[in-house]
Amino acid sequence: MSSGSVRLKKAGVCSAALLASTMFTSAAYAQAQANQNTALEEVVVTAQKRSENLQDVPVSIQALGGEKLEQLQVGAFVDYVKYLPSVSFTTSGPGFGQVYMRGVASGGDGNHSGSLPSVGVYLDEQPVTTIQGALDIHVYDIARVEALAGPQGTLYGASSQAGTLRIITNKPSTAGYAAGVDLELNQVDHGGTGHTLEGFVNIPLSDKIAVRMVGWDVRDAGYIDNVAGSRTYTRGDTDPTNDYTIYNKARVRDDYNTVYTQGGRAALRIELDDNWVITPSVMGQVQKSGGLFAFDPKVGDLKVTHFYPESSKDKWVQAAMTIEGQVANLDVTYSGSYLKRNDVTNQDYTDYSYFYDQVGYGFYWTDNAGNLVNPSQYIQGKDRYRKESHEIRIASPQDQRFRFVVGGFYQKQKHGIFQNYKIDGLGSDLSVPGYTGTVWLTKQNRVDRDKAVFGQAEFDITDKLMLTAGVRFFKAHNTLVGFYGYGAGYGSTGEKACFKGPVVAGSPCTNLDKGVKESGNSPKVTLTYKIDGDKLIYATYSKGFRPGGINRRSTLPPYHADYLKNYEAGWKTTWLDNRFRWNGAVFMEDWTNFQFSILGANGLTEIKNANQARIKGVESDVTWVPVHGLTFNASAAYTDAKLTANYCGFTDASGNPVTTCATPQAPDGTVLPITPKFKANLTVRYDFSWGEWDAYVQGSTVGQTSNWTDLRIVERGIIGKQKGYQTTDVSGGIDKDGLSLTLYMKNVFDKRASLNRYAECAESVCGTQYYIVPNQPRTVGIKIGKKF
Repeated sequence: MSSGSVRLKKAGVCSAALLASTMFTSAAYAQAQANQNTALEEVVVTAQKRSENLQDVPVSIQALGGEKLEQLQVGAFVDYVKYLPSVSFTTSGPGFGQVYMRGVASGGDGNHSGSLPSVGVYLDEQPVTTIQGALDIHVYDIARVEALAGPQGTLYGASSQAGTLRIITNKPSTAGYAAGVDLELNQVDHGGTGHTLEGFVNIPLSDKIAVRMVGWDVRDAGYIDNVAGSRTYTRGDTDPTNDYTIYNKARVRDDYNTVYTQGGRAALRIELDDNWVITPSVMGQVQKSGGLFAFDPKVGDLKVTHFYPESSKDKWVQAAMTIEGQVANLDVTYSGSYLKRNDVTNQDYTDYSYFYDQVGYGFYWTDNAGNLVNPSQYIQGKDRYRKESHEIRIASPQDQRFRFVVGGFYQKQKHGIFQNYKIDGLGSDLSVPGYTGTVWLTKQNRVDRDKAVFGQAEFDITDKLMLTAGVRFFKAHNTLVGFYGYGAGYGSTGEKACFKGPVVAGSPCTNLDKGVKESGNSPKVTLTYKIDGDKLIYATYSKGFRPGGINRRSTLPPYHADYLKNYEAGWKTTWLDNRFRWNGAVFMEDWTNFQFSILGANGLTEIKNANQARIKGVESDVTWVPVHGLTFNASAAYTDAKLTANYCGFTDASGNPVTTCATPQAPDGTVLPITPKFKANLTVRYDFSWGEWDAYVQGSTVGQTSNWTDLRIVERGIIGKQKGYQTTDVSGGIDKDGLSLTLYMKNVFDKRASLNRYAECAESVCGTQYYIVPNQPRTVGIKIGKKF
């Protein structure tokens, strides 16, 4: 990503470019050079779980095809999401990003015991959404990325309340042999060097069987420096000899947030006969990250002063199978998967121990002899995810006037949670039993179950008018059991709150065993009118849901499911002999009793239902090919998301939000966090011949306006506002007979975009010590590839 010198305003450069693009008339086109090769390529999507032309689908979809992903130098989640205007996100590093769509965001999500995501992420047919962040899948040999905005609950279920992201891989083909390899080297300003080695091969083993294998090895350079510093803890008395000073000399290192990613994918296509095809696949990735992906503005640009090891290892593998066939004239599809994901993390937690323990109370931790010890804390974490999903659906022939798809779905997610808060030298009488030196332990098992049946039907009322109606009936069951808190030597929670022996292996006892069950439905109705073969308009009412769950804190009731009602009108149009495409939608969404997570006392997550919000917006994208070789792509979204009732910060005994209070934490009219009011991008590409080579030059700019990271007014004042930004990338390359050379520069002007802004604990305690997660600084790279 890169940034120009003009600061993006609500109606800035990108907005003007997009609006200008949408206003081209046939008179302007008549002045352009006509060429029979300027027609736009057809974009095929599977948003409705069948292959269709993007322009025929009455759903707000933006699709980035495989060729487009390569042209934009996309390799990871943060690379493609910036080109999806309806999508916003927060992140603390690779593999720990939270995704939002159309402003449906309250902030505070991502805790292991908190709410499920509001946006579903799919790898092919299988959901890969996990609670603490979507898989950061390396993008290579990918057919396309689809972003489906708005509730997709009818066909995609619980975690698609606000929308769905789908990553569609290239499948094995019996048509012939194909292979490719790519090597990339890059240099990051203020940082180190990186590389990427990727390759794929497609091999027909017979006229009925083919295999496709893909692999990658990536090193992303670090650019955050951990610089020397110290921190002094005071006892809270007048004796300075009781003070304790720590230093980070052993942890000082430049560019310490390096990332290593290795992974692969293998898929097999087996054509049993003319009607049945089986596609088993397996994909896995190991991502090792060092350091912190944020900087402390008080220390300096891209600098931080931390005292304990910081790292993560994200290892996952997914086995999946799709079976497609016909019974009579009905299409039958089964898709199933099993995801195994293990995360190991190490975190510096000295901010919490300094601001909460020391400043608030004076530090007091002692060893077995009663001597004061270094009170600073660090966290050792292990997360074990297991996700199993099965779906079967039956679809009628698509050439009939009445068409339908019906199906059933089952999903079970298990999350083994281990969070070990350590103080070196802590006495055994203050430690959690079985974990000497552990001041706080979280050892829990969480299970989320989801069962559903669904159906959707289409009826051609006339040749031009079509009615689509569907509904999904669901049952959800959330349970959380295990241990959290202190040992018996301190506090009133933890071991002192245990009511039975250990249920979760490795826990000292059990002080938490809760569950909640819910059921409901999510309907959808769409009316589509085809003006002609190149243009359609549609109107949709749809409803999305997100299951509720339990609060660990015993004084809080369970939180309820929240619902999103969507009223939408959209258009899909192609003009100028298929050289100009303009799609868009306007929408209004009512978010009822939405779930809101905060860090309460002792840094314990609390989830409450928080009244109502209304979100209004417009999203649009255009593609224009005025002359042969020249292509303009632009897309933008304007989102106005606000509370329509006070958020008081508490609920009644049944968990229902209270709206009447003397001083609301966020009054009616407060803008929702995370999502900018305006986000846009523009890409201009020119393809031409250079001797015997095919050549291109390209420039892209993306930007967005400012946004908050918290809903509550006081916390906003403490943590601050994220500024808007605009960035620019450029690239150019040549290709001949499958041999390609590409030069690129990302973040040409080396600007800092704030991707997240946070404190280590509650803003009211640690808010004066906040961090900013930046985009990657200016990066220059060269890429060489060969296709066979």
